[in-house]
Order: sequence, then structure tokens, then C-alpha cells
Amino acid sequence: MANIAAVLKEEISRLSRKETRGETASLKKASAQYRAEIAALKRRVSALEKMASRLAKPVAKRAEAGGEEESKVRFTAKGFRSLRQRLGLTAEAMGAVLGVSAQTIYGWEAENSRPRKQHLGKIAALRGMGKKQVAALLEKPAE
Repeated sequence: MANIAAVLKEEISRLSRKETRGETASLKKASAQYRAEIAALKRRVSALEKMASRLAKPVAKRAEAGGEEESKVRFTAKGFRSLRQRLGLTAEAMGAVLGVSAQTIYGWEAENSRPRKQHLGKIAALRGMGKKQVAALLEKPAE
């Protein structure tokens, strides 16, 4: 009797392995197909991203050409602070020249904020001026 039980047990395990193999084979095929599709989609996304970046470059250049003067002005807080000190101006006086408050000047120097495009042009103009020219600007009545 023990022999029949062992044979029966082996047969049951063999059949169960065979059934399991049949079930998992279809899952393996589907998984491989999904992986191939995912890889193809990744390649397609990569190609589209490259194309989009190539197309975006001429648009960016055209946009730059429109505001060319302002985009050439670089602003650093350290450079702005040294400009103000070189001209011998207080934050209040510098603000009066640029048309902003002293607190705004301190904010720019502390890198808490950045000047707007309209102020960048004025800052660039100040870089070419001396102390006497700036003093003349301050003495001139506001228009």
C-alpha cells in the first residue's frame, strides 16, 4: 500500500508541475511581449524628446533676438553691491536713481530677489557712469 501511495503522490506532483508550467508559459510570453513594447516606447519617447529639443532651440533664439538688449545684462548681487559702493551711494540714493525703494536694493544685494528687466537696463547704464554723473542725476528733479 505504501508503494501505491508514493506512486500516486509522484504522479500528482508531476501533473501539477505540468499544469503550472503550462499556465506560467503564457504569462512568460506576455511578460516578454510587454517588456519589448515598453522598450520600444522608451526609444520612441527618447527620439521625440530629442526632436522637441531641436525644435525648441530656434524658437528660443528667436525669442532672445526680440529682447536682445536686456538679456545681455548680467546681474549679480555682489557686483551690484560693489557698484553701489564704488559710486558712493546709500541704498536709499541708489533706489532713488533706479526708481525703487531702499528695501528693494537691500533685497537685491541679499539675493532675496532679482531686478526686473526694466531695472536691468538702468543698472547697466549706471555701470558706465561716474560719481559726478550719478550725483547730477540725484540733483535733477524727478520727472
